[in-house]
Amino acid sequence: MRNFALSAMLALAAAGTASAHGIKSDTDASKTAAFDITGSEATTDGRLATFALEVAGVAGSMKPVSIGKLTGSKVGAYVWPTSLDPAVVGFDPKSGILALAITAHPDFDDTPLYDENQDGDPANDGADWHSHWVVLTKEKACGAGLKVRDVSPGVDLLPETAPYLPIALDSPGVSPILKGRTAQVTVPLKNAESVSFDAVTAELQINENGEKPLLCVTGVYDVASGDLSLPGKVVLKK
Repeated sequence: MRNFALSAMLALAAAGTASAHGIKSDTDASKTAAFDITGSEATTDGRLATFALEVAGVAGSMKPVSIGKLTGSKVGAYVWPTSLDPAVVGFDPKSGILALAITAHPDFDDTPLYDENQDGDPANDGADWHSHWVVLTKEKACGAGLKVRDVSPGVDLLPETAPYLPIALDSPGVSPILKGRTAQVTVPLKNAESVSFDAVTAELQINENGEKPLLCVTGVYDVASGDLSLPGKVVLKK
């Protein structure tokens, strides 16, 4: 897995291979197929936006192994970094990179509004794939140079549907779809046309000491553009 600095993520110059405002990526047999991105696209109808990516293998077929505790536990993620200001969904303005993510993590539940396993208890989930908005910032202490921004609930701005963890994470309660080679999620998002985006598959980990940085990006499986330049554009459905 590769490491990337935040400065590369902030670069909006169109590098990599873009097609009709989507992103195409070559298959790499050396990568884990379930996280080897072959393409990504995003569309909007003016009210809702759908972000999708395709992988070489079966999307969602690999999840982190449970270790039986929160600290040190891992998170698998399909992520779309965007050029949107975090304030669009309720975080502090200009506080980092706003990204939409589909994640799975068997050792903790961060979706109080969403019952992923449909057992009637919304407080025992996490192992199944679910969606988040997150704010990413630079962090040298993290393996891939990025973290989910540490915050203080009640001090820093958080969306109304945030689970009030000490990180910039929102749990909007929208269900992702992982089927075959495709992972996608649709979220309420107005005026999304021409927003820049990229697609990333990554592994994150909760700090083993439970201290800051609490949630690090520890490794990157693949980046659709190759350089986190956000060459994709959200296009209007016709």
